[in-house]
Amino acid sequence: MFDFIHITDLHILPPGETNYGLDPALRLRHAVESIAARHGPGSAAPAEFVIITGDLTHHGQPAAYATLREILEGLPMPFHLMLGNHDERAHFRAAFPEAPVDDAGFIQQVIETEMGRFILLDTKTEGTHAGLLCEARLAWLTARLEESEAPVFLFLHHPPMPLGITRMDRIPLLNSAALADALAPHRAKIRHMFHGHLHRPLGGSWLGIPFTSLRGTSHQVALDLSERDSTPGSHEPPAYALVRVSEDSVVVHAHDFLDQTGNFDL
Repeated sequence: MFDFIHITDLHILPPGETNYGLDPALRLRHAVESIAARHGPGSAAPAEFVIITGDLTHHGQPAAYATLREILEGLPMPFHLMLGNHDERAHFRAAFPEAPVDDAGFIQQVIETEMGRFILLDTKTEGTHAGLLCEARLAWLTARLEESEAPVFLFLHHPPMPLGITRMDRIPLLNSAALADALAPHRAKIRHMFHGHLHRPLGGSWLGIPFTSLRGTSHQVALDLSERDSTPGSHEPPAYALVRVSEDSVVVHAHDFLDQTGNFDL
């Protein structure tokens, strides 16, 4: 059994700033406190690490990344960061110089685990809120898929499939067909795909690959499938996911960490 935490869409701002009436830094602090209490060393379900699938900040300011770093240092396990469309690559690298990068300077890495390879992709594209995997990034991915027969868990910010929310479906991974071509020879060993960007709890399959996402730790995107030009927002509860991986299953538990209703014996 192997447990890890998935978080997405933090949208951190510099100290004192709010977004849609919320303090995203305070919400992330609550998430970190919950993760430390529930999944730190000695807990019933200790997590090996945390993966955060992008939109670390809302506007990419250096002060926001400094705040993010200070908050994440409260985690009792390692954390691995990815970029989203709201991030700024140069400011991120200045704040987290230890973050792995590929030979082309993209924020991509492989994490080797007892359950397989965790491949983290960089879909951030300058000048647009949509995502892209350029030839260099696709070549890097292909090499990582070809060099090992281990099971693969794939992570990216932008989903490669439409999900029904009109405004968000206009800013997906733009070259999903190219990603599909890169994955096709290796599909049998790809166990699960995790993404962010949508701020929604959802799951399904794409080309036979199971995928999940979840609400961000900040504001949310509402479930509104009508045709519209604006993005429907909501203040649904923020969440993180505990992902439990075994040889024969992948189970994703979403936890609304601000829920105050309390537990009781049924």
